[in-house]
Amino acid sequence: MLEVPVKLTDVEARMQKAVEATQHNFNTVRTGRANASLLDRITVEYYGAETHLKALANISSPDASTLQIQPFDRSTMRAIEKAISESDIGLTPNNDGVSIRLNIPPLTTDRRKELVKMVAKLAEEGKVAIRNIRRDAIDSLRKLEKAKEISEDDSKSQQEQVDKLTEKFVKNIDKVTAEKEKEISTI
Repeated sequence: MLEVPVKLTDVEARMQKAVEATQHNFNTVRTGRANASLLDRITVEYYGAETHLKALANISSPDASTLQIQPFDRSTMRAIEKAISESDIGLTPNNDGVSIRLNIPPLTTDRRKELVKMVAKLAEEGKVAIRNIRRDAIDSLRKLEKAKEISEDDSKSQQEQVDKLTEKFVKNIDKVTAEKEKEISTI
């Protein structure tokens, strides 16, 4: 039997990356608790270049409803404030001259429902990524079978394994989604 160019370990690794990317996207969704990952997507114009906020400041959470941003260079305070104000996180920065504080208000019921919908949308994007990886792997197996590089039995067997991997990783996304929805819904 020939070495199969479609390696299941590669397919599994790509699917795992899709789950991890989905989890990372979930971390940027506000849950009512202060979490530094809320600021992951914020970039600040620093000497003419867009720079991630985390590269310009130390971000901490002194309590459950506050984020504190301490810039390494105080001259960046105004630029950081502007970037936070213009972002989609919906928080107003409070500058005390030394640090910037973000007070995270409790979520309303309507906002929680919106966030649950957003999480569901992000989860669906993750599932689509996994299904696309499945489709590519199965297409490759069918091409190998058609080119007589692998037998029909080997192709069917490998396709079944790809389907099992797909089910496993879709369930992983469902599990992570349920956890995030519970976190959002918990008052």
